[in-house]
Amino acid sequence: MKATVLKFAVAAGLMAGVATGAMAQQKSVTIGVSIPAATHGWTGGVVYHAQETAKQLEKGYPGLKVVVKTSPDGASQANALDDLTSQKVDALVVLPFNSDELTNPMREIKKRGTFVTIVDRGLKDPAIQDIYVAGNNPEFGRVAAKYFVDNLKQGNVVVLRGIPTVVDEERVTNFEKALEGSGIKVLDKQYANWNRDDAFKVMQDYLAKHPKIDAVWASDDDMALGVMEAIRQAKREDIKFVLGGAGMKDMVKKVMDGDKMVPANVSYPPSMISTALGVTAAHFYTNAPMRGTYTLNAELITKDNAKNFYFPNSPF
Repeated sequence: MKATVLKFAVAAGLMAGVATGAMAQQKSVTIGVSIPAATHGWTGGVVYHAQETAKQLEKGYPGLKVVVKTSPDGASQANALDDLTSQKVDALVVLPFNSDELTNPMREIKKRGTFVTIVDRGLKDPAIQDIYVAGNNPEFGRVAAKYFVDNLKQGNVVVLRGIPTVVDEERVTNFEKALEGSGIKVLDKQYANWNRDDAFKVMQDYLAKHPKIDAVWASDDDMALGVMEAIRQAKREDIKFVLGGAGMKDMVKKVMDGDKMVPANVSYPPSMISTALGVTAAHFYTNAPMRGTYTLNAELITKDNAKNFYFPNSPF
């Protein structure tokens, strides 16, 4: 199912659920939401969509309370989860800061009977979750690799990884698999934490170590911005393009405008948190079965279709 089709389907189901909830007998339900703080653009988008969707759902479902907490790191998020569970939440919607640190705390919470929805960065034990909502991370890596194979054809590339998570592993593993047998060689790959400043430093290291780099897979738009600044300061002209990801409006605009350094992007919308909240609320207020996996496809954004992914009023 295409991402756009899924968005419409989820939106229609969510609105139907809200209407049903509004007509139904009032019940008291508390949903706790634990997400990373706005440490970079994509998580800033997640925070925005979580807060806005919480307001909409509370208006639509009688008796629903949504408590949103943000955390700057894994340890803080574990503490936030303790705080949320002390408020006797019926469900938790969690975008883990990282997979390793949050798996055991979430397992203990699940044992108490809490309904669990995991978003984006999966846990090490999928059995913990009732619902999983994410972009198609294996496809995110494959789509990016195919772009390199089709457009660069031959050459040396460097890779910037995100944070050590299931998401990052799925992306990078499938990126490398899709390059097998091609003329593309990965010179180096390092973690840059989906952070612009960290990516700037990692790219500076790459530029010092490697005299010829043909292109960069930044795998994230914030990291791509840090990469491009490092390239600009070093005045390196060997690098043909930088491929980011997630569809940041500034990057999509560059694609639309025909920027040679940013010829494409790969979609991964932060609004997936809205889908997660919608299906979790619907679990309590409708008779429809909501357990399962909800996946939004990764789509290649090019100059031809960029206008479909450009939202100038979005926070991201």
